[in-house]
Amino acid sequence: MTIAVGDTIPDAELGYVPYSPELDDPIVCGLPGKIKTHADWKGKKIVLFGIPGSFTKTCSENHLPPYVTSYDEFKGKGVDGIYCIATNDLFVQSAFGRVHKTGDKVVCIADPAMAFLKPAGLTQDLSHVGFGERAKRFALIIDDLKVTYVGEETGPGVGPSGAEAVLAKL
Repeated sequence: MTIAVGDTIPDAELGYVPYSPELDDPIVCGLPGKIKTHADWKGKKIVLFGIPGSFTKTCSENHLPPYVTSYDEFKGKGVDGIYCIATNDLFVQSAFGRVHKTGDKVVCIADPAMAFLKPAGLTQDLSHVGFGERAKRFALIIDDLKVTYVGEETGPGVGPSGAEAVLAKL
């Protein structure tokens, strides 16, 4: 069952590489860090969007970029942080963010063990295309650990999980 409006998000530990300007150098990998959803997002308004695969066409061209370009609008609506989650490892997520020049606007986080995604009901089996189990394409607005919006895609493309749809719900 997919997480719903009013639910508390799962308490999970997720991996990421904290942004610093030296990471703009494509050879520098950075040091791993952890995000603990309940400890780090308590009292904050968070936008979390999920992608099935970093560097895939839709994720790279249509899903991530509008979140970066709309960063100021999100901040203007009281959003404390924007996060992109996938089942890739944290170094792939870091590279995905660097290639798309997210800087510190969108934090690309990793959930390869699906510690957050599975309890939230936000996984899908893409074995038929050789991907295995991955994140669904979705977006959540989280306010003080409570879900206030769920935008889950039911078909191809980006609609209710996209930056424009999420901004309209803030």
